[in-house]
Amino acid sequence: MANPPAPVLVFTWGNPSRGDDALGPALYERLQEIQSAGRLPGVDLLTDFQLQIEHALDLRERDRVLFVDASVGVAAPLRFSLLQAEPEVSFTTHAMSPGAILSVFAQVEQQPPPPSFLLSIRGYEFGLGQPLSVEANRHLDAACGFILSLLAADGIRSWHAAATEGDYSGQS
Repeated sequence: MANPPAPVLVFTWGNPSRGDDALGPALYERLQEIQSAGRLPGVDLLTDFQLQIEHALDLRERDRVLFVDASVGVAAPLRFSLLQAEPEVSFTTHAMSPGAILSVFAQVEQQPPPPSFLLSIRGYEFGLGQPLSVEANRHLDAACGFILSLLAADGIRSWHAAATEGDYSGQS
């Protein structure tokens, strides 16, 4: 019998071969190291190149979900926001948005998706074969610290409060 899913899922995605698009997978690797040291109880980690319709099933039995991706459309170093289910009208299910994954979950499971959030990490260079930019590496550090503080926070209300703040400067 398989172990039940952890209450929290951190789901990163991106292409490690496309510069700062590797922010999600790089964060996944850092969190895996922390988890291996026993510091992330109650958290499952998942990464992929892109979101697919099948990922809706990964949301089953979760108390909350954190999606993490690189973005050029947010202030540095990151933005944290609450997600809503958003049906996508398309002819393909190739590369879906987090909101579409939540919508598929609601349709398949006939229940609302777990509270879900998006952590967008500011990236700059997305060229094929490029490494992470210097700036993106700094933002990766900020994102890792932000997630660790979020996971240490007292429950879902803290996540909602952080999402209300939105942009995160990394300054205290």
